[in-house]
Amino acid sequence: MRILLVEDETRTAQYLRRGLIENGFAVDVVRLESGGFNWPPTRAGYDLLVCDMPPGAGRYLDFNRNSQHAPVLFLSDPNNVPPRVTGQGSESYLIKPFAFSDFLARVHGLLRWRSGRTEMTLRAAGLELDLERRRAFRDGKRLNLTPKEFLLLSLLMRKAGEVLSRAYIADQVWEINFDSNTNFVDVHIRRLRSKVDDPFPKHLIHTVRGMGYVLEERA
Repeated sequence: MRILLVEDETRTAQYLRRGLIENGFAVDVVRLESGGFNWPPTRAGYDLLVCDMPPGAGRYLDFNRNSQHAPVLFLSDPNNVPPRVTGQGSESYLIKPFAFSDFLARVHGLLRWRSGRTEMTLRAAGLELDLERRRAFRDGKRLNLTPKEFLLLSLLMRKAGEVLSRAYIADQVWEINFDSNTNFVDVHIRRLRSKVDDPFPKHLIHTVRGMGYVLEERA
Protein backbone atom coordinates (compact mmCIF):
# COMPACT_ATOMS: atom_id res chain seq x y z
CA MET A 1 0.00 0.00 0.00
CA ARG A 2 1.16 3.53 -0.76
CA ILE A 3 1.29 6.22 1.92
CA LEU A 4 1.85 9.96 1.56
CA LEU A 5 3.77 11.37 4.53
CA VAL A 6 3.52 15.14 5.02
CA GLU A 7 6.11 16.26 7.57
CA ASP A 8 8.22 19.37 8.17
CA GLU A 9 10.84 17.73 10.42
CA THR A 10 13.43 15.87 8.35
CA ARG A 11 14.48 13.46 11.09
CA THR A 12 10.90 12.54 11.93
CA ALA A 13 10.09 12.02 8.25
CA GLN A 14 13.12 9.77 7.76
CA TYR A 15 12.30 7.75 10.89
CA LEU A 16 8.67 7.16 9.94
CA ARG A 17 9.46 6.50 6.28
CA ARG A 18 12.11 3.91 7.13
CA GLY A 19 9.80 2.14 9.57
CA LEU A 20 6.89 2.07 7.13
CA ILE A 21 9.06 0.72 4.30
CA GLU A 22 10.40 -2.01 6.60
CA ASN A 23 6.79 -3.00 7.20
CA GLY A 24 6.02 -3.33 3.52
CA PHE A 25 4.60 0.06 2.58
CA ALA A 26 5.62 2.33 -0.28
CA VAL A 27 6.07 5.87 1.05
CA ASP A 28 6.31 9.30 -0.57
CA VAL A 29 7.38 12.25 1.56
CA VAL A 30 6.54 15.92 1.00
CA ARG A 31 7.51 18.82 3.21
CA LEU A 32 4.92 20.78 5.12
CA GLU A 33 5.45 24.48 4.41
CA SER A 34 3.76 27.58 5.80
CA GLY A 35 1.37 27.59 2.85
CA GLY A 36 0.49 23.91 2.99
CA PHE A 37 1.98 21.28 0.69
CA ASN A 38 1.91 20.17 -2.93
CA TRP A 39 0.88 16.71 -4.10
CA PRO A 40 3.75 14.81 -5.78
CA PRO A 41 3.20 15.35 -9.51
CA THR A 42 3.83 11.74 -10.55
CA ARG A 43 2.04 9.98 -7.70
CA ALA A 44 -1.61 9.07 -7.33
CA GLY A 45 -3.84 6.58 -5.59
CA TYR A 46 -2.62 6.87 -2.00
CA ASP A 47 -4.17 4.47 0.51
CA LEU A 48 -3.42 6.72 3.49
CA LEU A 49 -2.21 10.25 4.27
CA VAL A 50 -0.07 10.82 7.36
CA CYS A 51 0.07 14.54 8.03
CA ASP A 52 1.99 16.46 10.69
CA MET A 53 0.02 19.24 12.37
CA PRO A 54 2.36 21.82 13.95
CA PRO A 55 0.89 24.69 16.02
CA GLY A 56 -1.27 26.98 13.91
CA ALA A 57 -1.45 24.58 11.00
CA GLY A 58 -5.18 23.92 11.16
CA ARG A 59 -6.06 26.81 8.87
CA TYR A 60 -4.37 25.29 5.82
CA LEU A 61 -4.78 21.55 6.37
CA ASP A 62 -8.29 21.56 4.91
CA PHE A 63 -7.04 20.02 1.66
CA ASN A 64 -9.28 18.16 -0.73
CA ARG A 65 -9.20 14.64 0.68
CA ASN A 66 -12.40 13.44 -0.94
CA SER A 67 -10.81 13.37 -4.38
CA GLN A 68 -8.03 11.18 -3.01
CA HIS A 69 -10.36 8.61 -1.39
CA ALA A 70 -7.85 8.14 1.43
CA PRO A 71 -8.17 8.36 5.21
CA VAL A 72 -5.93 10.79 7.10
CA LEU A 73 -3.81 10.29 10.20
CA PHE A 74 -2.83 13.59 11.82
CA LEU A 75 0.26 13.75 14.05
CA SER A 76 -0.53 16.40 16.62
CA ASP A 77 0.94 18.10 19.65
CA PRO A 78 -1.18 17.66 22.82
CA ASN A 79 -2.51 21.24 22.65
CA ASN A 80 -3.13 21.28 18.90
CA VAL A 81 -5.99 18.85 18.27
CA PRO A 82 -8.78 20.64 16.37
CA PRO A 83 -12.38 19.79 17.33
CA ARG A 84 -13.19 18.48 13.83
CA VAL A 85 -10.69 15.61 14.18
CA THR A 86 -12.66 13.00 16.09
CA GLY A 87 -10.37 9.97 15.83
CA GLN A 88 -13.04 7.94 14.06
CA GLY A 89 -13.93 7.24 10.44
CA SER A 90 -11.70 8.71 7.75
CA GLU A 91 -9.80 11.01 10.12
CA SER A 92 -7.79 10.14 13.17
CA TYR A 93 -4.97 11.62 15.18
CA LEU A 94 -1.99 10.49 17.22
CA ILE A 95 -0.54 12.63 20.00
CA LYS A 96 3.22 13.24 20.05
CA PRO A 97 5.44 11.75 21.29
CA PHE A 98 4.36 8.22 20.37
CA ALA A 99 5.90 4.77 20.05
CA PHE A 100 6.31 3.49 16.50
CA SER A 101 4.29 0.38 17.42
CA ASP A 102 1.34 2.64 18.31
CA PHE A 103 1.79 4.55 15.07
CA LEU A 104 1.85 1.35 13.04
CA ALA A 105 -1.24 0.02 14.81
CA ARG A 106 -3.12 3.22 13.95
CA VAL A 107 -2.00 2.98 10.32
CA HIS A 108 -3.28 -0.60 10.07
CA GLY A 109 -6.53 0.39 11.77
CA LEU A 110 -7.24 3.17 9.27
CA LEU A 111 -6.40 0.91 6.34
CA ARG A 112 -8.78 -1.75 7.68
CA TRP A 113 -11.47 0.94 8.01
CA ARG A 114 -10.90 2.03 4.43
CA SER A 115 -11.10 -1.48 3.02
CA GLY A 116 -14.08 -2.38 5.21
CA ARG A 117 -12.29 -5.50 6.44
CA THR A 118 -11.53 -6.68 9.96
CA GLU A 119 -8.30 -8.24 8.72
CA MET A 120 -5.74 -7.23 6.13
CA THR A 121 -5.20 -10.38 4.11
CA LEU A 122 -4.70 -10.83 0.38
CA ARG A 123 -5.81 -14.09 -1.23
CA ALA A 124 -5.35 -15.36 -4.77
CA ALA A 125 -5.27 -18.89 -6.19
CA GLY A 126 -4.09 -20.65 -3.03
CA LEU A 127 -1.82 -17.78 -1.99
CA GLU A 128 -2.49 -15.93 1.25
CA LEU A 129 -0.66 -12.84 2.54
CA ASP A 130 -1.28 -11.60 6.06
CA LEU A 131 -0.21 -7.96 5.72
CA GLU A 132 -0.23 -7.18 9.42
CA ARG A 133 1.68 -10.22 10.63
CA ARG A 134 3.90 -10.28 7.55
CA ARG A 135 3.24 -13.94 6.82
CA ALA A 136 2.76 -15.69 3.48
CA PHE A 137 1.26 -19.10 2.72
CA ARG A 138 0.54 -21.19 -0.33
CA ASP A 139 -1.82 -24.12 -0.05
CA GLY A 140 -1.39 -23.90 3.71
CA LYS A 141 2.41 -24.05 3.58
CA ARG A 142 4.36 -21.16 5.11
CA LEU A 143 6.61 -19.28 2.65
CA ASN A 144 9.90 -17.88 3.92
CA LEU A 145 10.07 -14.51 2.13
CA THR A 146 12.46 -11.61 2.56
CA PRO A 147 10.85 -8.18 3.18
CA LYS A 148 11.30 -7.17 -0.48
CA GLU A 149 9.97 -10.51 -1.72
CA PHE A 150 6.91 -10.01 0.48
CA LEU A 151 6.40 -6.52 -0.93
CA LEU A 152 6.88 -7.76 -4.50
CA LEU A 153 4.40 -10.59 -4.04
CA SER A 154 1.85 -8.26 -2.43
CA LEU A 155 2.10 -5.96 -5.46
CA LEU A 156 1.54 -8.86 -7.86
CA MET A 157 -1.42 -10.08 -5.79
CA ARG A 158 -3.04 -6.65 -5.55
CA LYS A 159 -2.77 -6.38 -9.32
CA ALA A 160 -3.66 -10.01 -10.02
CA GLY A 161 -4.57 -10.47 -13.67
CA GLU A 162 -2.84 -7.22 -14.71
CA VAL A 163 0.44 -7.25 -16.63
CA LEU A 164 2.97 -5.15 -14.70
CA SER A 165 5.95 -3.70 -16.54
CA ARG A 166 9.46 -3.98 -15.13
CA ALA A 167 9.59 -0.20 -14.77
CA TYR A 168 6.36 -0.17 -12.76
CA ILE A 169 7.58 -2.98 -10.49
CA ALA A 170 10.92 -1.25 -9.88
CA ASP A 171 9.17 2.01 -9.00
CA GLN A 172 6.57 0.47 -6.69
CA VAL A 173 8.82 -1.97 -4.82
CA TRP A 174 12.24 -0.31 -4.84
CA GLU A 175 11.27 3.30 -5.66
CA ILE A 176 13.96 3.49 -8.34
CA ASN A 177 14.00 4.27 -12.04
CA PHE A 178 14.35 1.07 -14.03
CA ASP A 179 17.36 0.69 -16.30
CA SER A 180 16.26 -1.39 -19.29
CA ASN A 181 19.83 -2.59 -19.78
CA THR A 182 19.78 -4.54 -16.52
CA ASN A 183 17.97 -7.68 -15.39
CA PHE A 184 17.46 -6.37 -11.85
CA VAL A 185 13.72 -7.04 -11.74
CA ASP A 186 14.04 -10.39 -13.52
CA VAL A 187 16.52 -11.63 -10.91
CA HIS A 188 14.14 -10.79 -8.07
CA ILE A 189 11.17 -12.32 -9.86
CA ARG A 190 13.18 -15.50 -10.37
CA ARG A 191 14.02 -15.66 -6.66
CA LEU A 192 10.38 -15.12 -5.75
CA ARG A 193 9.28 -17.87 -8.15
CA SER A 194 11.70 -20.30 -6.52
CA LYS A 195 9.65 -19.99 -3.33
CA VAL A 196 6.13 -19.32 -4.60
CA ASP A 197 5.98 -21.47 -7.74
CA ASP A 198 8.77 -24.04 -8.02
CA PRO A 199 7.71 -26.24 -5.04
CA PHE A 200 4.15 -26.45 -6.37
CA PRO A 201 2.68 -28.16 -9.45
CA LYS A 202 0.88 -25.07 -10.80
CA HIS A 203 2.78 -21.84 -11.50
CA LEU A 204 1.10 -18.50 -10.82
CA ILE A 205 3.73 -15.89 -11.79
CA HIS A 206 3.99 -15.66 -15.57
CA THR A 207 6.22 -13.74 -17.94
CA VAL A 208 4.49 -11.76 -20.69
CA ARG A 209 7.14 -11.39 -23.35
CA GLY A 210 8.04 -7.81 -24.13
CA MET A 211 5.69 -6.47 -21.45
CA GLY A 212 6.41 -7.72 -17.93
CA TYR A 213 4.88 -10.08 -15.39
CA VAL A 214 1.44 -11.12 -14.24
CA LEU A 215 0.11 -13.22 -11.37
CA GLU A 216 -2.85 -15.33 -12.39
CA GLU A 217 -4.13 -18.88 -12.35
CA ARG A 218 -4.02 -20.46 -15.78
CA ALA A 219 -5.54 -23.70 -16.99
